[in-house]
Amino acid sequence: MPSHGRVVVVGSLNVDSTSYVEQFPAPGETIRSHGFRVALGGKGSNQAIAAHVVGADVTLLARIGADAAGDFALATLEQFRLPTESIGRVTDAPTGVAQITVADSGENTIIVTSGANLAVTPDIVDAERERFAAGSVVLTQGELPVATIDRVAELAAESGARFVLNLAPPAPVALTTLALADPLVVNEHEARAVGIDADATGGSLDAWREAAASAVDRVARSVVVTLGSAGAVAASRDGSWAAPAPTVEAVDTTGAGDGFTGALAAFLAEGRALEEALRIAVAAGALAVQARGTVDSYATRDAVLGAAGLTGGGAPA
Repeated sequence: MPSHGRVVVVGSLNVDSTSYVEQFPAPGETIRSHGFRVALGGKGSNQAIAAHVVGADVTLLARIGADAAGDFALATLEQFRLPTESIGRVTDAPTGVAQITVADSGENTIIVTSGANLAVTPDIVDAERERFAAGSVVLTQGELPVATIDRVAELAAESGARFVLNLAPPAPVALTTLALADPLVVNEHEARAVGIDADATGGSLDAWREAAASAVDRVARSVVVTLGSAGAVAASRDGSWAAPAPTVEAVDTTGAGDGFTGALAAFLAEGRALEEALRIAVAAGALAVQARGTVDSYATRDAVLGAAGLTGGGAPA
């Protein structure tokens, strides 16, 4: 049997309310939607499910409210057969929510209310520290309190796990936290927030590859920059790589970046090199934008590997 990796995700869990519109409203304008759905969301849960559906053994550490939205979130995770024992419920805050608008172009706007996600404190993380030692990869995002992100980085380092930080949205984490990230995963806007910028050389895929390479050890141990429909780049001490995205018809870009990051973490956890994990993650993101929704748009392991031009579902020997 293949040995798939173990990923510990410490992150946000929201319930998404999404309206589908022809185009975004202007300020002060009221428009009608032509579709609506409620679904599981939040970068933590999105990335956990994305890693899970491509084969990783995933633990999700999160907090939700003692409300109907929390019930919905747990039921959805159980449908995906994702373990929920590390998801606690709090009584003094609602489950986090995201209000999303998706235009017919596939672009989206998102407003997030953190709610119970702010209850994921350093003390909560410390209480679960034994789980870190069991993980090949520890993954977190910028939607948690900064002190918690910093503590996750410390515990990952202490346990010997690989720390993957998706700094989305940008958060003022400690420089030592950035330095431990292997990789730091950011889009082009988040990259600029931490001093990685390719605009001076034209902002092409190759220019971003060079910018990522210049940030290795200066900003983080390794760096991945996602560039939407152009693809993504990565760099480490071993080299730097560009992975162009295939041309596809984007139906809904919501959560595609999380699908990319979850797949990246999963394949790093099972021992794939960063270059190969990057190529697989780009394929996962391209598949995700071709379907509506967030977690429902994430493709299976075989589909993702096939789209990446790889055969067989097993882990590397």
